[in-house]
Amino acid sequence: MGFQTPQYKLSDLMQKVGDGRIQLPDFQRGYKWDDERIRSLLVTITLGHPLGVVMLLQTGNDQVRFKPKPVEGTTVAIDVAPDHLLLDGQQRLTSLFQALTGDGVVATKDVRGKLMDRRYYLDLRLAIADPARRDEAVRSLPGDGVVRTNFGKDVVLDVSTPDKERASGLFPLRLISQPTEAFAWLLALNDADLVNRFHTEVFTPTQSYEIPAIELDKTTTKSAVATVFEKVNTGGLPLNVFELLTAVFAGDKAYFDEHGTDFRLNDDWAATKALFAEHRVLSGVANTDFLQAVTLLTTHQRHRADTSDRPVAISARKEDVFRLGLTDYLTWVGPLREAFVWSATFLADQHIHESAFLPYRTQLVPLAAIKVLLGDQADIVGVRKRIAQWYWCGVLGELYGGAVETRFARDVEQVPDWARAALTGDSTAATPRTVADAAFVESRLLSLRTRNAAAYKGIYALLMAGGCRDWKYQQAFDQVQYANLAVDIHHVFPRAWCIANSVEPDLRESIVNKTPLGAATNRFIGGASPAAYMTKLQAGAGISAEELDGLVATHEIEPAALRSADFTGFFLARRAALLRLIEAAMGKTAQRDVDADVLLGGEEAPAGFEGEPLVEDGDTDNEVLLDA
Repeated sequence: MGFQTPQYKLSDLMQKVGDGRIQLPDFQRGYKWDDERIRSLLVTITLGHPLGVVMLLQTGNDQVRFKPKPVEGTTVAIDVAPDHLLLDGQQRLTSLFQALTGDGVVATKDVRGKLMDRRYYLDLRLAIADPARRDEAVRSLPGDGVVRTNFGKDVVLDVSTPDKERASGLFPLRLISQPTEAFAWLLALNDADLVNRFHTEVFTPTQSYEIPAIELDKTTTKSAVATVFEKVNTGGLPLNVFELLTAVFAGDKAYFDEHGTDFRLNDDWAATKALFAEHRVLSGVANTDFLQAVTLLTTHQRHRADTSDRPVAISARKEDVFRLGLTDYLTWVGPLREAFVWSATFLADQHIHESAFLPYRTQLVPLAAIKVLLGDQADIVGVRKRIAQWYWCGVLGELYGGAVETRFARDVEQVPDWARAALTGDSTAATPRTVADAAFVESRLLSLRTRNAAAYKGIYALLMAGGCRDWKYQQAFDQVQYANLAVDIHHVFPRAWCIANSVEPDLRESIVNKTPLGAATNRFIGGASPAAYMTKLQAGAGISAEELDGLVATHEIEPAALRSADFTGFFLARRAALLRLIEAAMGKTAQRDVDADVLLGGEEAPAGFEGEPLVEDGDTDNEVLLDA
């Protein structure tokens, strides 16, 4: 097997992808990158930072004959034979090709899986002002170039024409691969200094950006290709910060001189994990999560101590984790261990009892850091109430699902002072961005269907925190009974009944038609009509109709709708009730975008989201036991 390591200009690679000289082997999966990853990639190339190696296989090999397919977004005919197949780098090159060529519209999705079209722009003045602000300068906008609010009624920004792009000072990155059009666009600005600086400092370096490649030649055997492909897709992981710091900390001379032995980060993490093992909700916490929390506290301390005009930024970015010293780690490891354990008790109070139903593992990082900064004040009622409001805004606003390091830093900086203001009455304490940014749209209740969504798990917890009880055993779902009853989330109108009665799948699987129940109770109900199982439950539990109705009502359900098997009446009433529950947790009004007497609709309806399995593992209704 022979190989070369050429450097390709970005413009040359885009041309090769566009005309089909570079294609994908047919076994490659589809394009998957979300909007934030694409935007971050564009930041990388405009700064001239490395984006990693792409791996290519020369075609014409008698032993390796893969069916090629064009890169998504190209117009290459299916009979065009490629010169090379792309083994590694599909997501990067597809993103670059779609964003930097043609109309620049990329068919992507947000971190929740909601499908959308985006275009990417560069703020001209920010781009040349300071490379450190390039992340702010690269903008992701809707595919039609119009940013709207108020359910599409109000236009906030319009860059739908070249004149409007120039008026807003936003350069369309699609013109990077079209230098003639780009030059004409820039000349029309009538600002020679701005144009010259942008052309020299940003446009030309980006256009001539080089991407390293490994090219496997046509003598490569099939087994070698399979091995290489497996390595680059499962073994070619980014540098693990924990492994790096393990080596750095072990070489700390001061620690060795004092203790006569090296510091073993692996052993220390094992002790931390043993402490966390007593709390099921912490089982998913990774060593990198813990190191990010250490970094937040380390940089927060330096930020507060820095009296310069440009203080050290609070951060949890990988490069700042790399900069941790052993002294930094040892300063915060003890307080953070206690804070993560405290976080488990805080989550138990919110009725989040296990990692499978933890909305966002990532939100534990700032939560633990905030607890360290607040100390014992975190347990005072008013302070804890504000922490809970911040937490639920993050969950129900679905704000912790993407690139979250910036949000980590803001929350660690803003939440403690805001939470303390509940005690001091300090009106100058700013509302944290997470609280201010959070919004819940009514129609999202229709598209929350599985525990893949943080808000789905959040509503499940809110129902238990609100005091809902098991329908047969009358137990509240506290931490002990949650485990004893094997509580999970189940259908209210069973799936079998819904299918038999032609209930729309989107309604059937919505969180509105789900509720916490013990495993035995769910089996007892089976797949029968609610009208039948209510009578059966009443007899099986040995209680009156009024008592059973009271238990059902603790789930924000109208008992009469179940007794009459009125799905529409049940659904409309419960949707409104869940919305009130959400508003109480977030401390703010939800956006109502569905008519009160209409079942489906709204901007967050299921049709706008990437498809997912309608019935998830663990959500069984035992429909075979229709009356058992």
